[in-house]
Amino acid sequence: MAGIFAAKGRPADHPLIVHVADARQVADYASSVPPFAARLMQAFWPGPLTVILPRKDGMAAAAAGGQNSIGLRCPAHPVALAFLKACNIGVAGPSANRFGRVSPTTAQHVRQEFGDALLVLDGGPCELGIESSIVDCTRGQPVLLRPGVLTRAQLEAACGESVLGKDELPQADSALGSAPRAPGTLASHYAPNAKVRLMDAGAIQTALNLLGADAAHIAVYARAIVHIKSAQVLYRRMPDDAAAAAQQLFAVLRDFDAQGVKLIWIENPPAAAEWEGVRDRLGRAAAS
Repeated sequence: MAGIFAAKGRPADHPLIVHVADARQVADYASSVPPFAARLMQAFWPGPLTVILPRKDGMAAAAAGGQNSIGLRCPAHPVALAFLKACNIGVAGPSANRFGRVSPTTAQHVRQEFGDALLVLDGGPCELGIESSIVDCTRGQPVLLRPGVLTRAQLEAACGESVLGKDELPQADSALGSAPRAPGTLASHYAPNAKVRLMDAGAIQTALNLLGADAAHIAVYARAIVHIKSAQVLYRRMPDDAAAAAQQLFAVLRDFDAQGVKLIWIENPPAAAEWEGVRDRLGRAAAS
């Protein structure tokens, strides 16, 4: 376990998600499972959902970062599931990148990050791109700590409860006063080497017009078609579909880094519910 934290440069109190082959293994790590959590797992496992449950005494303390809760997920990828079934035990598995940096979505990204230091099990490009939704199920009501491709409406329909956002926790209530630490929820995270700035389409076009042919070392990722006068500005069009944008987001950021840009200007994603996961990742990437 210490090797994971050392390889990633990850603080020892920042928890890891334990991946299980099926819901039957949950009892190995969780001391209890609220009914709404069971409904969430039934609806979205295997799949892009991590549930945080009360941790069983003596189990996975290091993976949990010393907390009395544990994050559990059953992935849908057939290679991951086959690996977990072969292990016949839960496996702590964070994203294979340096702590705080852009997550990998291909085996090549992992090799670029760690070189030959890791043995890479290649299951092909990630189908969804961004990481799982994380729902805290330890406080009597589901709390969405990290959005993913699952919308809050989907989560609520599955569990039969209202799902709070992390910023909606009533601070004065001792039972709901603070959420446990969870992966990928720091204010600054998922950051490329280049500086990310979120802008509306008009602001991007205005900045490009001002710089004109002198613009350099800049990349633009936008749904709008922008007019660029400099051959030294890279442009990638962001998909209009939220799922497609989520799938390619990290690969696009990594590609911009590989081409040596210093600034990445990204058009603000729409405010629609299905874009919440993309908005979350971009907001954290821009905070660094």
